[in-house]
Amino acid sequence: MLRARLRAGIGWSDACILNVSSRGLMINSTTAAGQQMGSMIEVRHGEYVIVAEVVWRSGTRAGLRSEERVPVEEIMALSSAPSLQLNASQWPAIERRMEPRSYEDSRLRSRAMEFAGITIVAISLAMGVLAMVEQAFAAPLATVERALDG
Repeated sequence: MLRARLRAGIGWSDACILNVSSRGLMINSTTAAGQQMGSMIEVRHGEYVIVAEVVWRSGTRAGLRSEERVPVEEIMALSSAPSLQLNASQWPAIERRMEPRSYEDSRLRSRAMEFAGITIVAISLAMGVLAMVEQAFAAPLATVERALDG
């Protein structure tokens, strides 16, 4: 029983490899159980990536047929490692991305866009108020100007 990561569709999930042969494998995973027969699945174990087609499923188990030869000896060599356990334990927290995301840049960028938006709205409102004040004082000032010229 070997731990593996399974990609079916657009999501990743955990799986256990129960049996390995040169052209396929049997896995135990709730994600694989939900896949249609004939759908493609990617299984990752250590540095090995196996792309395979679901050929049968029964409960949470599924049989996969690989497109290429499966490196059985290399995969089994990994299984003889002393860290292999037959009981369930916590999955190691492995960062799968090359660089962790920095949310600080996104936060600063969004704050700058919010500030620019508020500034544009404030300038627009100020210009509207200026136009209303100018229009409100235009008639009385015209009357005063005519009275002073006359």
